[in-house]
Amino acid sequence: MPVLTRPENMERITTPALAERFIAEQIDDIRAQVGDKKVLLALSGGVDSSVVAALLIKAIGRRLVCVHVNHGLLRKDEPEQVIRVFKDEMDANLIYVDAVDRFLDKLAGVSDPETKRKIIGGEFIEVFAEEARKLEGIEFLAQGTIWPDILESEHGIKAHHNAGGLPEDLKFELCEPVRILFKDEVRVVGKALGLPDNMVYRQPFPGPGLGVRCLGAITRDRLEAVRESDAILREEFDAAGLAGKVWQYFTIVPDFKSVGIKDGRRCDEWPVILRAVNTRDAMTATVENVPFDLLQRITDRITHEVRGVNRVLYDLTPKPTGTIEWE
Repeated sequence: MPVLTRPENMERITTPALAERFIAEQIDDIRAQVGDKKVLLALSGGVDSSVVAALLIKAIGRRLVCVHVNHGLLRKDEPEQVIRVFKDEMDANLIYVDAVDRFLDKLAGVSDPETKRKIIGGEFIEVFAEEARKLEGIEFLAQGTIWPDILESEHGIKAHHNAGGLPEDLKFELCEPVRILFKDEVRVVGKALGLPDNMVYRQPFPGPGLGVRCLGAITRDRLEAVRESDAILREEFDAAGLAGKVWQYFTIVPDFKSVGIKDGRRCDEWPVILRAVNTRDAMTATVENVPFDLLQRITDRITHEVRGVNRVLYDLTPKPTGTIEWE
């Protein structure tokens, strides 16, 4: 495996021509490393794993085996998009695992955020390992490691989220074709590979997915409220031209209700909290000044279209004192 270094004189990938050159170089490198062996990839649908998948498909075709685990904590229509883009359009060797009930059953009654994270991460490894054991001829594990991951790991800021975790009986050599790229470069490469914009420019999304936006113990009805309200927020931001201008925006549904009125009758239902922030490095963040008429339109849609919701709130807290996510 090559040493994980970024050449000091490496030109930043900012244009389609530079992206095409990088793609050609990586195809040669992948073929030299992998030979005629098979490669396994956990394909989340996020930009990093999607770009790695598209690169490997170009280099080795169906000798790449992609495993997409639907744990029930993805945003609306994301599993369907992964299947459409990779299986239908790119003819990927894609294994789809519907593990929704398995994950949600494990999470039932668990309210502590860190415990939820550990359950989600641990169960994902279990599901992925089970699928890996069914396959023959796999010698490489592809990962969407990028340069900031390596820098943060080396400096002790956080554990390298892609490294390790698989059981001892699964010994794979790593294949990390975008490891020397920054996130903005990965997006340029993804665009050159023909991936759709809503995948290439996908917002940062936590590893536990909507599990940390359904506050407290996850229930299926509140989880669905998060998913549906998030879809409305994204639709309205897209229509208002904010999609490429605001760094991250999403909804949260807390585990408490308030009194409201629907159809002339009292109702006790959940609030939806809107979060929209801008940042350069995620260490600090400012709140987006969303036009009031847009907030009103979003509120009207959410309270009328999302089951079990009667209020919408806007989080005005910068980081610090608040973190970007609530859990």
